[in-house]
Amino acid sequence: AGDQEAAWEMYVELITRVTTQQLDGDTGDEETALTSVYNLFEITREILKRKGREAPNFTKIAVIVLNQIIRPFTAKWHRKKIAGAFVNADECLEFRDELAVLQTKLRGYSKMLANIAMVEDLTDLEI
Repeated sequence: AGDQEAAWEMYVELITRVTTQQLDGDTGDEETALTSVYNLFEITREILKRKGREAPNFTKIAVIVLNQIIRPFTAKWHRKKIAGAFVNADECLEFRDELAVLQTKLRGYSKMLANIAMVEDLTDLEI
């Protein structure tokens, strides 16, 4: 039950953010998108503190995703943001390209979370 609850909480956060939802070329803002990705650290930590002991499978997956998938992206782009990258059109395009790669990985994560939470995966649902 702990894994299922923790996975559900994280799943809801992922599927309602730019982390899994496309950022079209003429919409959105790079800095806001970076902040949304970065916020996954605090969200995940909160879930782990509340439910981690009862959610060993979620904990393993979440820690790996944070440290091996999200951290390299946020570390690179936080430094670039401080250096003014988001006023440069080429840097913004590079960010969006790398965000698209990250989103693909995080869609896989959201599908795993849906399975653990035992819910239908809505990540790619279109109307």
